[in-house]
Amino acid sequence: MKFVILTGMSGAGKSTALKIMEDIGYFCVDNLPIVLIEKFAELANVPGAELQKVAVGVDIRSGQALGELQDVLDRCGQTGNSFEILYLDSTDAVLVKRYKETRRSHPLAAGERVDKGIQKERKRLEFLRKQADYIIDTSNMLTRELKTELEKIFVQNQDYKNLFITIVSFGFKYGIPTDSDLVFDVRFLPNPYYVEGLRAKTGNDKEIQEFVMQHKEAGQFLDKLEDMVKFLIPNYIAEGKTQLVISVGCTGGKHRSVTLANGLYEKLKNRKEFGVKIDHRDIQKDALRGK
Repeated sequence: MKFVILTGMSGAGKSTALKIMEDIGYFCVDNLPIVLIEKFAELANVPGAELQKVAVGVDIRSGQALGELQDVLDRCGQTGNSFEILYLDSTDAVLVKRYKETRRSHPLAAGERVDKGIQKERKRLEFLRKQADYIIDTSNMLTRELKTELEKIFVQNQDYKNLFITIVSFGFKYGIPTDSDLVFDVRFLPNPYYVEGLRAKTGNDKEIQEFVMQHKEAGQFLDKLEDMVKFLIPNYIAEGKTQLVISVGCTGGKHRSVTLANGLYEKLKNRKEFGVKIDHRDIQKDALRGK
């Protein structure tokens, strides 16, 4: 029997995750009173029980009773009622943005600013985050990407690592991505923008890739970048980091940065220690502005 406690920050996507879990065959209960979780786990763990996969949503809405959850979890462990904890997280900035978009107030804000409520919530949920078997940072995730991650864990039973890497190509003239952890400037390479017939193409096109990578400095940079990222990743994982944004920039975010971001993605995409995706933030902006 699979018993999952789905928890995490308000606004990080727990409701969406519960719907996905339901779609992949889990019996889902949201906001079950803390005092009933132990009994529910016992019933679900009875041999021959109809429920074989269960997900229970637990969050800050439990109020003061949340403080009793640790005792409940301890007793479940002692009695052999095994469970896994899935914790959804997101950066403070993204959570604030989501609250503003939905025009909802944070349950712990009590008339204060949203960020104050988020700080209080983080402190109260910290004990769950420390015990979590899976931590998914949804800051840069689309719903379909969250679905993919949940299917990897709960359908395909793949080994899951809590670090998720986003490689972003961007143009410096449009600003550095605000959520960047690591920023690399590739404007030292020759610019295809000034080559006849290449301006309208992008780093996703073979012609641009060949132009950029024909310069030995591009290959050297990519090798050194891969080496540094591979050195950093185990240390980030040990430190508990769950989201790493690597930004690669050129002038317009269309040619050089796209080529090298793609190159780094290809080098990292098959690693099992982490998840990885790529985002070309500014690749179409020149076309939209008619430049």
